[in-house]
Amino acid sequence: MSEQRISALQLGLHWFPERPGGLDRIYQNLIEALPGAGVDVRGLVCGTDAVARDTQGIVRAFAPPNVPLLERLRAARRAVRSTLQEWSPDVVVSHFALYSAPSLDLYRDRPLVTHFQGPWSDEASLERRSARATIGAAAKTIVERAVYRRSTRIIVLSSAFRDVLQARFSIPDDVIRVIPGCVDVPRFAISTTRDAAREALGLPNDRPIVLTVRRLARRMGIEDLIDSFRQVRHAVPDALLVIVGGGHLKDELAARIDQLGLHDHVRLLGRIEDDQLPLVYRASDLSIVPTVALEGFGLTTIESLAAGTPVLVTPVGGLPEAVSGLSPDLVLPNFGANALAAGIVDALRGHLRLPSPDACHAYARTGFDVPVKAARTARVYLEAVRAFGNKVSTRSTPDQRRDASMLRRDA
Repeated sequence: MSEQRISALQLGLHWFPERPGGLDRIYQNLIEALPGAGVDVRGLVCGTDAVARDTQGIVRAFAPPNVPLLERLRAARRAVRSTLQEWSPDVVVSHFALYSAPSLDLYRDRPLVTHFQGPWSDEASLERRSARATIGAAAKTIVERAVYRRSTRIIVLSSAFRDVLQARFSIPDDVIRVIPGCVDVPRFAISTTRDAAREALGLPNDRPIVLTVRRLARRMGIEDLIDSFRQVRHAVPDALLVIVGGGHLKDELAARIDQLGLHDHVRLLGRIEDDQLPLVYRASDLSIVPTVALEGFGLTTIESLAAGTPVLVTPVGGLPEAVSGLSPDLVLPNFGANALAAGIVDALRGHLRLPSPDACHAYARTGFDVPVKAARTARVYLEAVRAFGNKVSTRSTPDQRRDASMLRRDA
């Protein structure tokens, strides 16, 4: 627990149960865990009225996600203004630059902490969807730069993303803090046997199953993973690849499976209910993350390990940092179909030394459980409050210095 209790207004993207995603999962986990680490929270996200009901008013939706962008931005600003009028948080926290940028002037007298989970503008470019985008890459960069440069502290998921933040946005190193992602480890550490999990999901009990849980987007490397099974099926004829997740590439990937004649070896399971996610990890012999670009951490790596299932990763972004502490053998030498196929075959044939289920679970529990991240995050928030107060006290008017002194009370 933090040595000083503080309060934080958390500006998010979506509420996880409504729109599942890695960013939204981390946001939800922090909303639920930070009070136990000494941080009182309120949150604003894009969503429905059900958000407030589900969180007893702790998190509120400022606008539905399907309304025009300009309307969402105006609604975000109105919600921030209203919240600050009725509540005075010690720190404002941004989880998504777009919804934080319209209100930068409203919380200029408070420290801003940003959770950086990847360069938004670069991700959009990689997905090759710029022609359909509501806001162009150049405008996204301007928005991001404004928020990041205003931030007192920026929390990144890995050293790899710290490097991206410095190179892309020229953020000083002393502003950045590395805190890995978090997973509700007990939720994934289920006692269900592998056979029982497979039966519940309608998966075969007599085949080795390789799993990937990914958004079906270009940078995730799903095309490479499907291609790799042209080789895997010859070395391990009964191997089955299960792909869990939704996204705009669904039809394209289904066509790819058809064209390659992999119907018996690759199964698109689509999106599954959140409460079934631990089952699908437990049902698998091996999990794999085939990302080709811009992976800050990869929450699915720790979800898999928490369920006791070893995971192979490509050497991209923060993925090696997430698993190398358990075993460097879990990091493939390269990305692409050939590297994926070689790693999967070695793992399924027993040529690769994989950690035991107990070792996987223990690694996830000690380093990546939600309370661990919440405690570290709370310390960064408190650090930002103190740093901002010190900055104001040396550069501001007497009235502002008095306010800064109040911010540093009991520090």
